[in-house]
Amino acid sequence: MKRLVCLLWVALLLCGCSAGENGMDAALRLRSQLQSAENCSFDAQILADYGDVTYTFTLSCVGDPAGNLSFTVTEPESISGITGKLSREGGKLTFDDVALSFPLLAEGLVTPVSGPWVFLTALRGGNMTSIGADGEYTRLTVSDSYEADAMTLDIWLTGENIPVQADVIWENRRILTMQIRNFQMM
Repeated sequence: MKRLVCLLWVALLLCGCSAGENGMDAALRLRSQLQSAENCSFDAQILADYGDVTYTFTLSCVGDPAGNLSFTVTEPESISGITGKLSREGGKLTFDDVALSFPLLAEGLVTPVSGPWVFLTALRGGNMTSIGADGEYTRLTVSDSYEADAMTLDIWLTGENIPVQADVIWENRRILTMQIRNFQMM
């Protein structure tokens, strides 16, 4: 009788396995597509939370295979048109008569405008630590590096494997939330 029950459990477990793509396979496929794409473009509406004050703005972003990200501020209108470039070596802002200035986050490591660069860098090469269903989306958790003090990103993907939101978490506190729109790889 015990053998019959054991065989039944094994059969049930094997029936639960399928040849279909699991969440991690989809995340790795997205990473591979990003790494081989000529560029990646998206709009990021960013909410930076400093505890006592929040800032919201929108960037139009383009990332290249070398890990560089160019952006243009599109909202709010008062800072629209400011452009910048970010890479592993640092960043550069270009503006006429308006300065874009934010306090640093994560112990001076992150500015809000660097959020899209951190997001894209983590997707391309960060440590994927978990993935699972979250309502109609798939939630992917990625550390931006393999360092002990890495930032964590929670990234929500559609059924078509397109990022729609990313939260940047530092020391168990969400410091940036980005709504991702018009995500395309070319």
